[in-house]
Amino acid sequence: MSSGNSEKNHGPLKDLTVIEMGSLIAGPFCGQILGDFGATVIKIEDPKAGDPMRQWGRSLPQGLSPWWPVIGRNKLSVTLDLRTPEGQDIARRLIGGADVLVENFRPGAMEKWGLGYEALSKLNPGLVMARVSGFGQTGPYAQRAGYALIGEAMGGLRHITGEPDRPPARAGISIGDSLAGLHAALGTMMALHSRHNTGRGQVVDAAIYESVLSVMENLITEYGLTGYVRERSGAILPGIAPSNAYPTLSGDRVVIGANQETLWRRLTVAMGRPELAQDPRFSGHAARGANQIELDEIISAWTGTLTVEQLLAAMDEHGIAAGRVYRAPDMLDDPQFVAREAIVERPHPVFGSVKMQNAFPKLSETPGAVRWPGPTLGEHTDAVLAERAGVSEDQLKDLRARGIV
Repeated sequence: MSSGNSEKNHGPLKDLTVIEMGSLIAGPFCGQILGDFGATVIKIEDPKAGDPMRQWGRSLPQGLSPWWPVIGRNKLSVTLDLRTPEGQDIARRLIGGADVLVENFRPGAMEKWGLGYEALSKLNPGLVMARVSGFGQTGPYAQRAGYALIGEAMGGLRHITGEPDRPPARAGISIGDSLAGLHAALGTMMALHSRHNTGRGQVVDAAIYESVLSVMENLITEYGLTGYVRERSGAILPGIAPSNAYPTLSGDRVVIGANQETLWRRLTVAMGRPELAQDPRFSGHAARGANQIELDEIISAWTGTLTVEQLLAAMDEHGIAAGRVYRAPDMLDDPQFVAREAIVERPHPVFGSVKMQNAFPKLSETPGAVRWPGPTLGEHTDAVLAERAGVSEDQLKDLRARGIV
């Protein structure tokens, strides 16, 4: 089972075996994280088409999705029709020797196939089963179809995203899916730690809407205490000032965060207007928040006289947090990204090579790594099923002839 990359696996999870079922982003992102940090991730895909992420993307260079090399990285691809008794039997054999099972089918699908946790835990009592879905495994909405945009809307994110005079906007990525995948990976590590103490596995139930809700800060608490319903506020957070994307002479915008008292004073010095720090309109956090629009107009009038480079240099000189609003080309050229290898390049059988974000966070002793990009469909089927499920060469030929692998 060649990884396609000679980089040795030093990841902290290199002793774990993960079976990944499901498709698209939420469940597979959980698998990606675990694989980034060394777990052997065996991804089970439908023999006919595989994960739809193999075809998704705005552009399809050489007919292939640029999405798949990222979400499929560090994984072994095994084709298996889980809707057949033979496929289910092979899946049980693989799961019997695994530490983790990740799935994001609609609740009830795994049980219909005889692959629910109650059945699997009898086969493998230490199994941790990470289940990712729109609304969780229980409750009146459990059986509803639930994609990221629904979880983002019901979790509260959509309503506060965008300009106040326009309909709710989206983040530009499927952030709900990614948050659910992150929570599933975090929950998996918690469950594995518990297994270390008890010897027993458990279910990790990650719902997209709850994963979004978990990062909504004080939205619920503020409403419960004051009755205030947070609304869309564009590029600012109401009452937090100065903190905005400010114009420059070059046309690009620079984000500046100077809402803390010491930073605000430094900004007034950088602007050549230290008297603003003593102005009653802007003296103190509450006053700046109350006069946020006026304050941003004053700052914008100043930043608009400077190029991006001049503004960033001034902010750096005075120790004020600031940064350009980056696009992909900016990231590739930035010395900070280069120094920390935030973006890596790996060989690819069709593209020649692909660039993508690295494995995060960084660990000092057992770092994660992108060892290889997403594999071709079924690339590891024969090797994995022979080694881990005891399937003979003749059996593989028969299963392939019948479209089961």
